[in-house]
Amino acid sequence: MLLENKKILIMGIRNKWSIAYGIAKSAYENGAKLIFTYVGEDNKSKIEDLISEFEGSKAYVLDEASIDEDVKNVFTKIKEENGKVDGIVHAIAHAFTEDLHNDFIYTTKEGYSHACDVSAYSFVLAARTAKEIDMLNENASLVTLTYHGSTKVLEGYNVMGVAKAALEASIRYLADNLGKEGIRVNGVSAGPIKTLSSKGIKDFGSILNIVEEKAPLHRNVTITEVGNVSTFLLSNMSQAITGQVIYADNGYNIMGV
Repeated sequence: MLLENKKILIMGIRNKWSIAYGIAKSAYENGAKLIFTYVGEDNKSKIEDLISEFEGSKAYVLDEASIDEDVKNVFTKIKEENGKVDGIVHAIAHAFTEDLHNDFIYTTKEGYSHACDVSAYSFVLAARTAKEIDMLNENASLVTLTYHGSTKVLEGYNVMGVAKAALEASIRYLADNLGKEGIRVNGVSAGPIKTLSSKGIKDFGSILNIVEEKAPLHRNVTITEVGNVSTFLLSNMSQAITGQVIYADNGYNIMGV
């Protein structure tokens, strides 16, 4: 099994339709011990029920993943109770609904800052905090989630595309900074998937139809497939890969029209 005896922290699990859940399932089936963060103390029972199938897993509330002190407190508690981890999966992103529904030019300063803080800075913060408190084992791997809207204009993605572009640049700089310590940093750019977050994108169903029509494999990707790509990046099988964005979209990104 690719992740046997490895401890993986997955940040941002929400429900069984989320990409984070797909990653968790793949990692668990490949031998990983799982640790989760989630938003909202009132979601505790729901999250505990969700992760109950992952024997031995633990979950911690982290309401503000872009607030330095909050992340340090939660990561410190995780390390104290579980020891060091071998990988971190960052599955956190958010933008205000109005900034997704309106034309990008109408994005407010508050909306712009919020999307970048939650969707991009939170990954930098997680990496820095883990390094500073010595939370990462040797040869640890960090993985975050991005999307094709970071490089192409996709209607309805708007400020989230800007935030994901910042996230992808952060992957490269973090890979350089952490590489000297043998830590790898990569991103997975998943094709469109029906998740709670995707409901905020206008005409999301039409995006799924277009990908199915145009992608070389003529189908949409699943959370299981994205999970398997992420497991590979978390494993020792990908030791020569860092600073990369790996597309898991059935080839849609290579098409010109």
